[in-house]
Amino acid sequence: MNLNYIYLFTFVLLYNLGFSQIIQVNPAFPTVNDVITVQYDATQGNGGLNGVSPVYTHTGVVTQSGLPSSWSYVQGNWGQADSNVIMNDVGNNIHEITIDIDQYYGFPTGTNVVKLAFVFRNFDGTLQGKTATMGDIFYPIYPINGGFQAAIIKPYSDILVHMNDYISFEAQSNSNANLQLFDNGVLIADTTNSTIIEKNIFVNSPGDHQLVFKADDGNSILYDTVNYVVIPPLTLLDPPGGLLDGINYINDSTVTLKFFAPEKNTVNLIGDHNNWLVNTNSFMKLSTDSLYWWQTISHLNPGQKYTYQYLVDGNIKIADPLSPLILDPNSDGNIDSFNYPNPIPYPASKTNGFVTVLEPGKIPYNWVNTNFIPPAKKDLIIYELLVRDFVSTHSYQTLIDTLDYLSELGINAIELMPAGEFENNESWGYNPSFHMALDKYYGTPEHFKAFIDSCHGRGIAVINDIVFNQAFGQSPMVNLYWDGVNNRPSANNPWFNEICPHPPYCWGYDFDHSSTATKNFIDRVNHFWLNEYHLDGFRFDYTKGFSNNSNNYDDDRIDLLKRMADTIWSIHPNAYVILEHWADNNEEKILANYGMMLWGNVTHGYQESAMGYPTNSNLSWGVYKYRQWNDPHLISYMESHDEERIMYKNITHGNTNGSQNAKNPITALERTEALAVLMLTTPGPKMIWQFGEIGYDISINDPCRTCNKPILWNYYNENSRKRLYDVYKSIIDLRKSHSVFTGDDFNYSLNGTVKTLTLNNNNMNAIVAVNIDVNDQDKILYFQHNGWWYEYFSGDSIEITGNTNFTFNPGEYRVYTDIKLDQPVIQNTLNIEEYQLAEWETTLFPNPVNDFLQIEVKDCKHQEIKFSIINPQGKVMMQEIKSHSELYSFDLKNLKSGNYFIIIEQEEKIKLLKFLKG
Repeated sequence: MNLNYIYLFTFVLLYNLGFSQIIQVNPAFPTVNDVITVQYDATQGNGGLNGVSPVYTHTGVVTQSGLPSSWSYVQGNWGQADSNVIMNDVGNNIHEITIDIDQYYGFPTGTNVVKLAFVFRNFDGTLQGKTATMGDIFYPIYPINGGFQAAIIKPYSDILVHMNDYISFEAQSNSNANLQLFDNGVLIADTTNSTIIEKNIFVNSPGDHQLVFKADDGNSILYDTVNYVVIPPLTLLDPPGGLLDGINYINDSTVTLKFFAPEKNTVNLIGDHNNWLVNTNSFMKLSTDSLYWWQTISHLNPGQKYTYQYLVDGNIKIADPLSPLILDPNSDGNIDSFNYPNPIPYPASKTNGFVTVLEPGKIPYNWVNTNFIPPAKKDLIIYELLVRDFVSTHSYQTLIDTLDYLSELGINAIELMPAGEFENNESWGYNPSFHMALDKYYGTPEHFKAFIDSCHGRGIAVINDIVFNQAFGQSPMVNLYWDGVNNRPSANNPWFNEICPHPPYCWGYDFDHSSTATKNFIDRVNHFWLNEYHLDGFRFDYTKGFSNNSNNYDDDRIDLLKRMADTIWSIHPNAYVILEHWADNNEEKILANYGMMLWGNVTHGYQESAMGYPTNSNLSWGVYKYRQWNDPHLISYMESHDEERIMYKNITHGNTNGSQNAKNPITALERTEALAVLMLTTPGPKMIWQFGEIGYDISINDPCRTCNKPILWNYYNENSRKRLYDVYKSIIDLRKSHSVFTGDDFNYSLNGTVKTLTLNNNNMNAIVAVNIDVNDQDKILYFQHNGWWYEYFSGDSIEITGNTNFTFNPGEYRVYTDIKLDQPVIQNTLNIEEYQLAEWETTLFPNPVNDFLQIEVKDCKHQEIKFSIINPQGKVMMQEIKSHSELYSFDLKNLKSGNYFIIIEQEEKIKLLKFLKG
C-alpha cells in the first residue's frame, strides 16, 4: 500500500495501516488522547496463537525520537499473567483489549508517539502471534487535531492474486466524505457522506493493477493506493551453468541472483533496481527441478550500492539468506559512524525488514600481504578475543592498533568471536542471523580486510568463529519455512529440524546437518569467508551438534565433519578446521587424526592448580599423547570466552597456608605465571583468552555472562601485571625459538603437586617443573644427562650428577635447559622509583639468616606497614602486612637459599634492604 501518494490536488502524508488484517483498531485513526479497542485475529500473520486462549498482549509505543522499531513504555512482563495485558476471547480466534492510550502506556505529556507496537503471546511466551515473517506488529498514531484522515484498511499491502479470485477491499476516513475506488483508473465503487467503503473485487483481467482510494470531504482530497498483481504463468527455465547460490556478478553492470527455495509457488525480486515494485516483471524464473529461483538484473550503475529482497508466495519478505552484507532498520542506527562511516541509506519508504546489499563494479580491496603462510598447526599460539570487550571503539580499525602489542606478546594467530551477522549489535555472536554477512557493528568489509591484511603482515593468522549448530528467529531460512501454529521450523524446512534432537544442548533453531541443503549452505558460507576475506580457517562452534542425536560417539557426525573439512581443503588445503566438539575421545581422536584440530578444555585443572588445590588439578587431558592422538591437534587452554577467569578464581577462592595466600593479588598473579609457563611449554597448539596475559580478574558473570566487560588496558601499566605479560612473552619466545617445545619426544607428569615436563631434542633438552601447592614440595627431577643445566628465568646454573631432589616454594616454577640461553627481561613486581625513599632507622639481623629474620624499624608512623620479600628477578616470595611495632619477625624456613631484597612500605615511602638466606 503506497501511503505517500502524491496527486495533482494535494500532498498528504497518509500513515501505514499495514497490519490491519492481523489487528483491527477502533477508531481507525487514533490519537494519543483516544480510547481504542484492539482486536487480534490469531489466524493471521504467523498464526502462532491459532486456537490458543487466553491471549496476552505485549505492547509498547514507538516515538519520533527512537528507531522505527524501537519500543518504549512497554506494558506487561513477559511470561507473566499481568491483568493489564490479558485479552478477552470474543470467539472465532478473535481476542480484544481496550486501551486508553496515554493513561495505559504512561508516557509523559508531549511525547511524540508515532506507532503502537504489539506482539501477542500465550501465558509463558512459548507461543507468539507476530507477522508472517515473525516481525513485530505496528499500528500508526495520528496527530491530535490532525484534520481529515483517510486510508486503505485492506488489503494492507501489495498482493498477488490469481485470475477469478476475489479481493476484499476496505477503506475508511475519520469523518463523512465522498469515497471512491478506482482500478487502473476505472471507477469500480463509490459512496457518499460515509466513513467506510467496501468492495469484493472480482479479478478478471491479467497484469498489474493499481487500486486508488479517493476521499473528498469538501475541503481536502486524500488519496491512498495499493497494488495487486495477477500471477502470470510460471517460467520454468534452468539458470546458466556455474552460478553460485546468492549473488553472482556477471560484469560491472549485470548481476544474476540464484535463490534456493523449493516448494514455493512464487518469488518476486524487489529492490532499488525496480523501485521496489511488485509487478509481472518482478517474478523470478524457476529451475526445472523446482529448487532454484533466479533472475538477471542488467543496466546497473557500476560502483553503486543497491538493496533488494525476495517476496515469497506474496507474504514472506526476506533478505537473501546468502547476503554478504545486510541493512537492519532496527539496529543499524546505533552503529557508531567511526566504525561504519557513510552508511547505506535504508529504503524506509519502500519496504521493511532486512535487505541485502549488492554492489556491481565495486573496486576490489588491494591486498598487500598475498604470500602469507599460516603457522603450522603444532606451532599455533592463538589469541581469542571479542572485539567489543577488547577495544573501546568496538572497531576493527582500532583493533589494528593493538597488533603491535599482540606481536610483541608473540602470538601467531587471532581467533575472533563470530564476525558474521548476528542479532542486534552487542553480542558474543553465537546468535547468527545471516551466516555469510559481515556484521557491520565492528566495521566495514574494507576495515575487516585491512585488519586481516595487517595481521598477515605481522605473521599472524586470523581464524573466525562460526556457528552452524543453530540460528535464531531473524534468520531468513527460519522464516521462509515456519510452522506458526507450533512456533517452530516447519516439517518441510530444508535446513532446520522441527525440534532440536540433542537436548539439553539446544540453542535457537537446530540445523539438520544430514540435509543436502544444509551441507550446500555450509560449503557456500565457508568458501565465501575464505575467498572474500582471506581468512586462514574457522573455529566451528559446538560441532557435537552436527548430528541428529545426542550420542557421545556418532559415525554419522564424523562423516559429516569429514565431508565439510574435505570440501574446505579441496580449495584451501592449509585452512584450519577447529572444532569445539565435546564428544567421546574415541570420536575426537578420529577427527584429530584426520587433520582437524579440537578445543581441549583444561580450565578446571588449571583453575584448581592456580588456586592451590592439588586434588583435582590433573592437566593430562590437555596433552594429545594422553588422549592417544597421532598428531598435536589438541588446542589446550586455561581460559576461553566460555570459562571463568583464572585470576577471579584465585582472588575469590584461592587456598592459603602461612605466607602463601593465593587470594593475594600479587601472589595470584605469580601463580598464574607458573601455569602459563607449564601450558606454553607443553607441546601442541595453545590458546590464550584476551587479557589473560595481564591477569584479567573480572568475573565472566559480572554483571552477566554475555554482558559487556570493562576494557582494562591500564592493567598493562601495573608492574605485577606487566610481569605476567613478560613471562608470557618470554615463554612464547622460548617456545618459538626452540623446537623441543613443539616436538613429539616428551614425557609428562601433570597430576599431583609438582607437575613436570621432560622434553627431548637433538638440539636442546629441557625440563619444566611447577609446584602448584601452597606448601613447599620436594621433587626429584630426572635429567636426561649429567652435566651443566641452566634455569631460564633466573640464569642460575647447576651441575647434575644424577637424579636430583629439589625443594620448590609454593607456586614456584623452573625451566631447565642444557644449553645456556639469554635470560629474559622480566618486569620487577615493585617499581621502587615510584616511591619516596624513607629515612627510617632500620636494622636487619641476622644476615645471613637461616630460619628467622628480625627487622627493627624506627621513626615510621604508628600504623600498618607492609613487608615484601622479593628475589633478584623481582618476584614476590613473601608478603605480610603487620601492625605497628619497632621489631618485626619473619619465618624464612621455607625460603630457599639465595640473595633477596626486603621492601618496607608505608604510604608512599619505602625502604629497601638486602639479605642472604643460608
